[in-house]
Amino acid sequence: MKTLWQHCHVASMAQGAYSIIEDAAIVTSASRIEWIGPRQALGAIAVEHTVDLGGAWVTPGLIDCHTHTVFGGNRSGEFEQRLQGVSYAEIAAAGGGIASTVRATRAASEDALYASALRRVQALMRDGVTTLEIKSGYGLDLASERKLLRVIRRLGEQLPLTVRATCLAAHALPPEYAGRADDYIEHICDELLPALAAEGLVDAVDAFCEYLAFSPAQVERVFLTARELGLPVKLHAEQLSSLHGSSLAARYQALSADHLEFMDEADAIAMAEAGTVAVLLPGAFYFLRETQLPPMDALRKHGVKIAIASDLNPGTSPALSLRLMLNMACTLLRMTPEEALAGVTLHAATALGLGHSHGSLEVGKVADFVAWDIERPADLAYWLGGDLHKRVVRHGIELSD
Repeated sequence: MKTLWQHCHVASMAQGAYSIIEDAAIVTSASRIEWIGPRQALGAIAVEHTVDLGGAWVTPGLIDCHTHTVFGGNRSGEFEQRLQGVSYAEIAAAGGGIASTVRATRAASEDALYASALRRVQALMRDGVTTLEIKSGYGLDLASERKLLRVIRRLGEQLPLTVRATCLAAHALPPEYAGRADDYIEHICDELLPALAAEGLVDAVDAFCEYLAFSPAQVERVFLTARELGLPVKLHAEQLSSLHGSSLAARYQALSADHLEFMDEADAIAMAEAGTVAVLLPGAFYFLRETQLPPMDALRKHGVKIAIASDLNPGTSPALSLRLMLNMACTLLRMTPEEALAGVTLHAATALGLGHSHGSLEVGKVADFVAWDIERPADLAYWLGGDLHKRVVRHGIELSD
């Protein structure tokens, strides 16, 4: 069915900028955009349905390109510890952190994990999110990682949402491999990843390159396995220290390197040359009360595409609003509202390997968009929380509240 959407203004985010079209019209055919431009330039196109958007501002559907949405348990107690001065590294060394979530996740049933994740995903969708990446990484053995990835696939099948599944088995060292990190990496490469990829549960592979997780050499072994399996890679890098994981990611043409507080200019140059997206996570920066800013000037100077994501997870960013991350990106990371919006649309799509089909409103792309009752696009980063009135369209179909 062809539908004409009119009486609106559009921030198309083509080329990563607002690219505003005043008094715009959009024609969708099935799930794709067939035409977009000024309404007065619209020729005679036969449509079956016309929708008046009431003067709304239309943006692409928002994309959250880095989350850990599926997990068991709760770590609000660790939040209290950190407020009392205990560091993230100290909590992890005492058996907390990721290890505590692993224990709770392994003990939870698939249905229980789905039910809890569903509530979190629905909160993100209320913010206008139409595409979501979810990582595994709280199972750390074959059966539990399979369970997490099955839940991720199930969310994508049962919700009006595009969901990408990332295997993050190299997230932390499981207790049964204490003191044997190389053996665990061998298990990931020889058994876990090949099995999960063969079952069609994995869209990309991620790892945590950090002094309290895995070394660059160990991560590279995971990347080599992913390459053999035909899977793109991503990387948690430079969050707590500088190991030049982002440069390693660039050497493997990674879709993205994420966090990046401690990266340097050489890392930025490598990422720019490889086309690797910098995914910044202001929720974790805020929640951990970090003071080391990512090198914003270097990223801009070398033309690295910058995405923004919620990093929704139980320990360091229990963020249920991607739109709040837009404000944090502006106030904490010194981004402009235009840069921030590009970071949750076109650049976020590129960070998921979906830049050809998602993230901007252009002819041929998927018709995922949000019609916002706002005065200007900057309002999306301006308002702190709350539920801005909106109409969400996914694949050319308006979703009900």
